[in-house]
Order: sequence, then C-alpha cells, then structure tokens
Amino acid sequence: MQKRSIQRGRPTGTTTYEAKPAIAFGAAVREERINQGIAQEVLAHMAGIERSHMGKIERGEHVPTLPLILKIARALKCSAAHLMTRTEAKLEESAPSAE
Repeated sequence: MQKRSIQRGRPTGTTTYEAKPAIAFGAAVREERINQGIAQEVLAHMAGIERSHMGKIERGEHVPTLPLILKIARALKCSAAHLMTRTEAKLEESAPSAE
C-alpha cells in the first residue's frame, strides 16, 4: 500500500472566505483609523504591510490572519480585542432584526 503524502494548505477548490465578518472587521479598522486621523498609507506602513493590502482588508476583500490583526491593532495603539468587539458590533448592526 502506497503512503499518501500530506499537502499543506487548503484542498483545491475550497475556500474559507466569509464576506460578512471580513466586511465588519474592515469597517472596524477603517473607523478606528479615521477616528485617530491616520491615513491608510500611514497605517499600512506602521503595521508593516502594503497599502493595497490594507485597502483590501478595509473593504472586506481579504480576511487577515491573526498575526496581521495583532500588527494592525498595535499600529492603531489598541488591543486586538477592541477591534474584535467593534467587529462584533458591526455584525450585529448588519444582522436582520427578528420582528
């Protein structure tokens, strides 16, 4: 019997992208950045990522990894928990009300 090799990453054709949380996180980052009066390019530089990637995160087109969330939080001088709390609030705002 031949041993199967283990492949890293997701299987071909699968995705873990979920738009609602990505959009809510991006909105939370954008809101915090604007409240602090920081330009997107400056925040990206402070977090050590490309400006275009920061734009995609803020638009909800990319879901950042945990290390990237921590870098963004550090650059914004807030905790990752604060960003997650704001994200959860934005998700609740966008949820349809049960009436």
